[in-house]
Amino acid sequence: MGEQGGLIMEAAVRQRRSALYLPASNARAIAKARTLDCDVVILDLEDAVAPDAKAVAREQAVAAVREGGFGARELVVRVNAIGSEWGAADLAALAGTPADAVLVPKVYSGRDVAAYAQAIGGVPVWAMIETPRAVLRLEDIASSAGLAALVIGTNDLAKDMRATPGADRLPLHGMLANTVAAARAFGLAVLDGVHNAIEDREGFAAECAQGARFGFDGKTLIHPSQIDLCNTAFSPDADDLAWAERVVAAFDQPDNAGKGVIRLDGDMVERLHLDSARRTLAIAAAVGKRR
Repeated sequence: MGEQGGLIMEAAVRQRRSALYLPASNARAIAKARTLDCDVVILDLEDAVAPDAKAVAREQAVAAVREGGFGARELVVRVNAIGSEWGAADLAALAGTPADAVLVPKVYSGRDVAAYAQAIGGVPVWAMIETPRAVLRLEDIASSAGLAALVIGTNDLAKDMRATPGADRLPLHGMLANTVAAARAFGLAVLDGVHNAIEDREGFAAECAQGARFGFDGKTLIHPSQIDLCNTAFSPDADDLAWAERVVAAFDQPDNAGKGVIRLDGDMVERLHLDSARRTLAIAAAVGKRR
């Protein structure tokens, strides 16, 4: 089929602007998640859950998945690593459930993704990219059957690299860009890492804007107070919509039928810009349906 500017056969536009991690051990947080304006709820069985609460968290996550009530929000469960003492039980409990996806940690290769995909029995897999080894094997991981999304784990990456990201996340720029490129090459969704300073709304907004510029679909969050800024950063604004409408209207004119390049408002606009414009309008339509 050829690349044709990346894989064209992408899934229909689905909003994943804001993906909120919640500890599955917290029943009140799970109940509240059904009312929040995030696009994705990630019930966490891994980092956010103490060892002595793992079994209860697993039971509550499975019960929440089966009960539903999350509306248009995607419901994802992050399991413990398959080689841990809890991983196999997590996967067995979630296999065959109506979870939208299972987020798997510490993936090092496509073989790891295949092991998770086999164990989970048809539930889509999202993979954490959170180690230097994973970054070096992005193509192998992203091309794996059963994989639907990449989620970059910036905290773990920085720790393993012994890097100090700072407000601009400069040491991570190459890895952020490469993760987005791998996702786009294989038609996957891709989410940016978390921002730890909950009270730093200015810094968080700047990091969201940076993630959007890198091309991420959205960002993972650790607190409900981050949802509004995140949704705004990863939604088209009025200028984006106006530009997209002008591009689509211009290419729809009979005189421009079949043209690969046209002149619009003093700029040269190609059909690749038309594809971007149509996607922008589709995203705006998807956002509108949620309101």
